[in-house]
Amino acid sequence: MKGTINQDAKTLESRANSIRVSAILKKYTMVIALVVVFIFFTALTGGKMLYAQNISNLLLQNAYVLVMGCGMLLCILTGGNVDLSVGATLCLVGAIAAQLMSNTSLNAVLVIIICLAISAVIGTWQGFWIGYMHIPPFICTLAGMFLFRGLGRVVLESKTVSISNKLFLNIFSSYITVPGVDAGEIHWSAMIVGVVVAAVLLVRTITGRAKKARKGYAMDSAASAFSKVILIDLLILFYCWKLANYKGIPVMLVWVLGILLLYAFITSKTAFGRYFYAVGGNEKATKLSGIDTRKVYFAAYCSMSVLAGLSGLLVAARIGSVNGDTGMSYEMDAIGSCFIGGASAYGGSGTVPGIVVGAILLGVINQGMSIYGLDNNWQYVVKGAVLLIAVIFDVVSNHKTGKA
Repeated sequence: MKGTINQDAKTLESRANSIRVSAILKKYTMVIALVVVFIFFTALTGGKMLYAQNISNLLLQNAYVLVMGCGMLLCILTGGNVDLSVGATLCLVGAIAAQLMSNTSLNAVLVIIICLAISAVIGTWQGFWIGYMHIPPFICTLAGMFLFRGLGRVVLESKTVSISNKLFLNIFSSYITVPGVDAGEIHWSAMIVGVVVAAVLLVRTITGRAKKARKGYAMDSAASAFSKVILIDLLILFYCWKLANYKGIPVMLVWVLGILLLYAFITSKTAFGRYFYAVGGNEKATKLSGIDTRKVYFAAYCSMSVLAGLSGLLVAARIGSVNGDTGMSYEMDAIGSCFIGGASAYGGSGTVPGIVVGAILLGVINQGMSIYGLDNNWQYVVKGAVLLIAVIFDVVSNHKTGKA
């Protein structure tokens, strides 16, 4: 009898361990995929992926994806809706900025404010029709895609307009240099920032666990929590070391981190941020609970347009010029980063850290294929396959058959 009980206990323990492993694999599937893909392309390119310049460019080339992905997440959370006009909005705002700086004597800071204000007007326009007039988001933003792309080309007069305003370029595409610290070939300020950030994360983990323990909250095991934060810290230090060996910390990184932290705070720490999840989970129940869903839709699409406008400024500064095709298909990169990062195709779930993983995974694939020299047509095939696999995984793993 005692042997049977022990055997049953071992069986239950084995099943519990199997469930935990399965849950961990499911939770970190895309993180594991990112690591595997990075290692694959590093080997395929003979280690070129690890060059300091390529590591730095990985962020700069995908800054617009990270920024627009935050806004797209809010749209997707409301029920799997997307904004198809963001690439066109990016083009229009970039075109206005380029023309203002080329043909007027306006200060670059004033130009930036004007462009962000125009982005807010575009967002207000779309948010009104979608939130208050109940125009389907797909139709409204599809119309916006053609409308704003056309206006952008009109503003540019079908030309490529270059940007040479030094203040504008410094605000978005320069590198941070600390006198006396970054005098040599290695920009030590990047490593100092990396060490400080890593230390802060470790201290926050320790104090957070202590606070939860005092209040009697359930927590992950200490081994799990500290191994995760140590791994993140090592990645931060590795990234900062690569930045230190190139040109230091790019100003664009500060813009991107600011947006990511802001939207991570909104979606995880504020009541209003939870409204987006509620609408995507069950819109009728959300209405009955007293939440004005019209404002939620309005805020999602207004926010999306402002971030698209900011991305237009980032892209214009990085490339140094704007033309009628600027931002073409960028909306697909923003949507793809959300779905690959774990946002549900039916709404109601998704996180900002997931967007970061999705955007970096797309960036690694793009950069790896470019360094390897893969034909551009096949690059589209690979990106499409990755997006399809991510959505299929979401649907199958969560046993979803529809929005109901």
